[in-house]
Amino acid sequence: MRLTTFLWLSVALAVAFAAINWLGLAGWLAAIVVLGSIGMHVAGNAIGTRMQEATDRDLARRGGRFQSAPVPALPRTHLEQRTRVGRLLPVSAGIGGVVGGIAGGMALATLTSASLPGVILGGGSSAVLGGIFGFLLASFVEILRTSIREALEAERQASDRLP
Repeated sequence: MRLTTFLWLSVALAVAFAAINWLGLAGWLAAIVVLGSIGMHVAGNAIGTRMQEATDRDLARRGGRFQSAPVPALPRTHLEQRTRVGRLLPVSAGIGGVVGGIAGGMALATLTSASLPGVILGGGSSAVLGGIFGFLLASFVEILRTSIREALEAERQASDRLP
């Protein structure tokens, strides 16, 4: 091993040991995970770019006969259209916020020894989480309802076309 390589290895180990001492083992492992994620991201981009450049897009040169057929445009479904939110989502988000705030505040007040400002802050945080959960639940129900309605309508139209 050359001397410069040995010195760089010594410096890297010294920095690693100092980081372990400063961050602790969990912090050092977190840093390794972050650096590994960045490295894998860069490697994935490099491999994907190389594969994209190596792809043979000229099928006629290889004797392939590919002709694209025109695809008819289908009418847009309700889920593909931009529509207003409606009344269900804000109401359910409000209900979720109120229930979350009351439940979180009551839980903090009864189960812990939190002060009044802590209970208020925790109740506010619980209200925000409850509102988000209420919004997500109502969104899921609305999308499920619309999907089922459109599927039943498409099935009805298909059965009407049959002789």
